[in-house]
Amino acid sequence: MDSLGAHRPRNVGWARAAALLYGDWGTSKAYVIGLAFLAAGFASFPIILAVCALTGLVGYNYIIICRHFPDGGGVYSSAREQSRVLAVLGSLLLLADFIVTAAMSCWDAMSYFGVPREYLKLATLGFILLIGGINHFGPKHSGSFAVTLAAPMVVVVVAIIGFSVPHLSFASMEAPHAGFSKNWVSFADVILALSGVEAIANLTGVMKLDIHATAEKPSVASTARKAIWPVAIEVVLGTSLLGWAMLSLPHSMDVAIKGRYEDMLRFLGEQYGGMALGPHFGHLFGVLIGLVVGLLLLSAVNTAVAAMIGLLYMLARDGEMPRPFTRLNSHGVPWPTLVVAVVLPMIVVLLSADLDSLADMYAIGVVGAITVNLGSSCFNHRLKLNWREFGIMLVTFAVLFAIEVTIAKTKPAALFFAACVLGTGFGLRWYAMKRAGIETVLLTREMAAVVNPERVADLRPNFAPGQSILVAARGFTPVLRFALEEAKLRQGALYVLYVKALAVNLPGPLADAQRPRWQDDRQAAEIMYGVFDLAQGTGVSVLPVYAVSENPAATILDIAATLGVDILMLGAAHRRTLASLLKGNVVTEVAKNLPENIQMVIHG
Repeated sequence: MDSLGAHRPRNVGWARAAALLYGDWGTSKAYVIGLAFLAAGFASFPIILAVCALTGLVGYNYIIICRHFPDGGGVYSSAREQSRVLAVLGSLLLLADFIVTAAMSCWDAMSYFGVPREYLKLATLGFILLIGGINHFGPKHSGSFAVTLAAPMVVVVVAIIGFSVPHLSFASMEAPHAGFSKNWVSFADVILALSGVEAIANLTGVMKLDIHATAEKPSVASTARKAIWPVAIEVVLGTSLLGWAMLSLPHSMDVAIKGRYEDMLRFLGEQYGGMALGPHFGHLFGVLIGLVVGLLLLSAVNTAVAAMIGLLYMLARDGEMPRPFTRLNSHGVPWPTLVVAVVLPMIVVLLSADLDSLADMYAIGVVGAITVNLGSSCFNHRLKLNWREFGIMLVTFAVLFAIEVTIAKTKPAALFFAACVLGTGFGLRWYAMKRAGIETVLLTREMAAVVNPERVADLRPNFAPGQSILVAARGFTPVLRFALEEAKLRQGALYVLYVKALAVNLPGPLADAQRPRWQDDRQAAEIMYGVFDLAQGTGVSVLPVYAVSENPAATILDIAATLGVDILMLGAAHRRTLASLLKGNVVTEVAKNLPENIQMVIHG
């Protein structure tokens, strides 16, 4: 809920949330088992099982986090209760994860599509650029592609396992060749699918409430549990069985398995499909697997790019990143952050030789971000965790912290990458805060009077004598004059609302970000100052209301109900514009859901 009491629409059910999580965890099978084989060969089964166990453990911890943070429980939200610096650290580590996720998922998608190796890097760069171009128009129903492909992916996994069941054996498996330290390093190497739970935690602010929950006392514990557990169970069982199927192939195929580690699911489909129904079917089945898995991997790229845009925008809104990062294009997308979200993964792809080198840089970001989140939540006394929750979360935090230290010690490239992201991020944060300090010093007396909270308090209207009016304006149109005349006649207060449409997914509730100011929006400032000028000498109290929203209609409704206005006015510049306005989704939605005690006037 924002500072005006307006709620973000809670329209994400458990099924959609689960599909979004599956878009990350489900695709992990596409490369985890192959990379595990690359690390330990036919002795990799204990490593695969350990990764599955850790995935389930992290999922359990995030069910707890989602229960305690119903308005957004991502690393930035939870760590911010402990320290702003810690919150930025966790966010930058998550940003590093998103960068590599976009690069690695797109690279692996090209492998599953069967792109020749000599053109693989070029194709990866091209698709990242294409997805960035799509995001220029805003993430319309972000994740819908992942939702659509979740079911085919499950069918493909079940089919591969079904074809492999008659051939499953332990004959080819080997005992671990090295001691604990070597196997621990190999285990840390293949932890590649945990960031999806961060996306789920960030979504709690828009998840559907539990049956007995209210907007004032929100709870999404049931929704989050239903979203996480089915995916966690499918991923743990599916990855374990697919790993068993891979290790049931004969030792004579060692070179072939290592050569196809980038598209292992397609390779397994070809092998076991061919054993079941012949080589021709195996080839066709492999093509189908490549198409389904490749498309789901591309949807993971889109999700990562959209998440980067939202994360950087939120940090900039909160004063932790330079203000220019909040500049929106005509579609409501912050174009500077879009450029960053596309360019950084492309740079990583250019500097990488193969999927294995990308995987080396992946875990340090996601493990670091989840470690910060679990540590912040574990030692947050406000949450009042019971002894079992505290104990499990503390153990998970300790394991992940040890993994993070291991990755930093054994992977210089990952440490260098994380240091570059953190150094650049904190450098930009220092610059943003320095700029904010200079602007505060140079504020004119007139501007200081405008933004002074005491002045807003002085303008609070007295509702007793007359009726209050809320006018929603998209420009300096005649409806403002009409609303001012009505407010004068009715001896009431006039609220002037400007809603800035925002087409970006924010990782967490809007309340976590610094409240946006209309003085920083040129179009909103023109309207507000124009109304102030018109109202001089009329005796009408004019109060500006500014909101940034993904859903303008819902925001108008929430603000009208929260302020308890008597009349809501909407308008257009010309009568011919009004005809199209009446057909628009915003007016239709407002008219359909506006409370009966609030009159609605459409002026043209």
